Amino acid sequence: MADRTPTTTTPPGRVLVVDDEQPLAQMVASYLIRAGFDTRQAHTGTQAVDETRRFSPDVVVLDLGLPELDGLEVCRRIRTFSDCYILMLTARGSEDDKISGLTLGADDYITKPFSIRELVTRVHAVLRRPRTSTTPPQVTTPLIVGDPILDPVAHQLRVGETTV
Repeated sequence: MADRTPTTTTPPGRVLVVDDEQPLAQMVASYLIRAGFDTRQAHTGTQAVDETRRFSPDVVVLDLGLPELDGLEVCRRIRTFSDCYILMLTARGSEDDKISGLTLGADDYITKPFSIRELVTRVHAVLRRPRTSTTPPQVTTPLIVGDPILDPVAHQLRVGETTV
């Protein structure tokens, strides 16, 4: 795994590039670094899951054909702890492969051969999308709407002095 940090002080995001073909991963990472992204690489399925936990990327560019764990299993595992965007970049271009990848949680699917400019543009595009969290925000202060007061901590609704 290689760590690369862009020269800008505020990168547009963190990207993990996962591909077992190290020269290809390095090339993709170098273009993302030039685009200003803080970029790291992983070359096996296990490394991808571990590095996602450590690095907490905004985007994972994920190949399907990986040693140890395939890309579909990596996607499935990442989805258990992260809401990062997952962009699948793979030689598997059948309709069934695309449907499987997108169904398991990928946000986009690109087949090889690919345009590096298009890939960088798609990374930018997914980062413009609002993130949706599966965990609702925790409200700890009472909500006052006119006379009713909703206290989420006490699990009470009060209207005036009466608990409803």
